[in-house]
Amino acid sequence: MQYITTTELRTKSSKLVKTLKGGGTLRLIHRSKVIGQIMPIYEPKPFDAKKFEKLVKNLKLPKTTYAQREKIYRAHLMKKYGKGLS
Repeated sequence: MQYITTTELRTKSSKLVKTLKGGGTLRLIHRSKVIGQIMPIYEPKPFDAKKFEKLVKNLKLPKTTYAQREKIYRAHLMKKYGKGLS
């Protein structure tokens, strides 16, 4: 269990949000006394591997090798920025 003070609620709100999204709970401290507990109000969704695999198959992404991807990337850079200076 982690602790957070009332002052840190303002200054470290991003840390608070990250902890709550991760499913963690925090105890709130005010003037050296624990006055409450902050808990997330939602349950994280479980990862469904079969659903994800079906989604990836439906995308029909082209299968390219590393060399082909590098060639496509270099062509994109040449089109966007032109010939290099060096």
